[in-house]
Amino acid sequence: MKAVALYGTLGSLVLTALVAVPADGTARSAAAGTPAPAPPRIAFGHCAPEEHLPAGVECGRLTVPLDYARPADKKITLTVSRARATGSAKERQGALVFNPGGPGASSMNFPLYAKVDRWRRTARAYDFIGYAPRGVGRSAPLTCQDPAKFAKIPSESPRHPSKAFKRGKAAEAKAYAQGCARNAGPALRHYTSANNARDLDMLRAGLGEKKLTYMGASYGTYFGAVYATLFPGHVRRMVFDSVVNPDPRQVWYRNNLDQNIGFERRWQDWGRWVAKHHKVYHLGTTPQAVLRAYENVRERLHRRPLGGKVGSAQLQAAFLKTGYNDAYWPVRAAALATYVKGDPKLLLKQATPAPGGEKADENGNAVYTAVECNDGLWPRDLRVWDRDNTASARVAPFETWDNAWMNLPCAFWPRYSPRGAVQDPTRYAEDVTDVALPQAGAPHRPVDVRTAPGALPPVLLLAAERDGATPHSGAVELRRRLPGASLVTERGAGTHGVSFGTNACANQHVERYLLTGRTPARDTFCGPRAEPKPVMPAKKRK
Repeated sequence: MKAVALYGTLGSLVLTALVAVPADGTARSAAAGTPAPAPPRIAFGHCAPEEHLPAGVECGRLTVPLDYARPADKKITLTVSRARATGSAKERQGALVFNPGGPGASSMNFPLYAKVDRWRRTARAYDFIGYAPRGVGRSAPLTCQDPAKFAKIPSESPRHPSKAFKRGKAAEAKAYAQGCARNAGPALRHYTSANNARDLDMLRAGLGEKKLTYMGASYGTYFGAVYATLFPGHVRRMVFDSVVNPDPRQVWYRNNLDQNIGFERRWQDWGRWVAKHHKVYHLGTTPQAVLRAYENVRERLHRRPLGGKVGSAQLQAAFLKTGYNDAYWPVRAAALATYVKGDPKLLLKQATPAPGGEKADENGNAVYTAVECNDGLWPRDLRVWDRDNTASARVAPFETWDNAWMNLPCAFWPRYSPRGAVQDPTRYAEDVTDVALPQAGAPHRPVDVRTAPGALPPVLLLAAERDGATPHSGAVELRRRLPGASLVTERGAGTHGVSFGTNACANQHVERYLLTGRTPARDTFCGPRAEPKPVMPAKKRK
């Protein structure tokens, strides 16, 4: 499941195949010993119409190696955006680079946040830098399937999938993995978190920054932590918001299983909130009654999709957003309540995918799939997937199977030789008896994220106590691996993306850190944000 924030002594000697970058800004491959020159300064100018960015935002291009072990070979180009700092020369502190997560998300619109009140003081000090990571948008875009086929609706998401349904999903996953290998060819193996981190250092150099000031949310915390591991001497300040668990044993199969538990907890939170406002929604006075009403609607749409567009899968996708952000609680409750009362218009509007987004959606999913499948060690035996997800579904039925289907292409990912070449891009696990050695499912082992004491400047971590997408335990683990890090926890809250939201306490810590470099105590707590108020659409007069 994508971990995308909705906004709202290893040191640099990690593995022999990782890139070490000396102080002069040149990237050097420890594997090949071949220097990769630092990129020229990015030339900013008008943004391409495809970016849909207003005047005042500038755009540029950054050229990076496809394969950092062979930096002189094929290059790819990444798109970058910028809003200049609004303060005086005395106030300016350089560039603030932002990544919103994914894998597969772009921050090209980040410069627009410079106009938002909560960001204004930070925007006086920093150029706001957004970019599209490799594979995303116009940055060497990756695709694995025809977008129209990927976005075809309605589709099914049964609570208790049959053996036949599981076989169908396995066939779809295999076809998707084959499409990735066919479309990308040998380049496929280079879509990784380690390369995202190396690209980030090239971006730092291309911006003319001696050290990086970075803010990452969700997945952006993971490859930001990889960056801190590879290039600790290049870090100035780093904010990690809604932290992914970086333990190599978690990346990514077990992190996704943990997500199921987190989303179930949030689903129950939403049910309790709706039950508390029974006088508004009339969906039940207990969480069990509310969630039973939802499951009745899910079963109904499974049998007969709404408007020929919204099946049970579209319903699930729409209501999963309640697990990411409390702001969805009132609107989703209203849509469910009006549907139960016989008016389907609001539910149809909220659960129907927006037209015109098919290409971007498939592109984001392709990058997500490639990065996660390349990064981690995935089971190749479908019996392992079935066993683990069946056990997960017993305690976390809301999201388990949908999460499994999203990640299942990793069971069929191309096999790589020890030297990293694709042995046969069309050879996949043919049935449930095909079990590969653990290292055969990915071109790279996960990076062992950690820094030596004193190697990294103080960094700031933020996490919501009940976050479903990135459970709080991940933030505790990253704090352990980055000595000197401070963790700010939003108690009793679960919205994914803490900083510059509605919690003034958390915002003050982030702003103070970015402007002064001061971090709070190692363990700091903020009270929860206010719960949303219940809202129902006004009745139209006849």
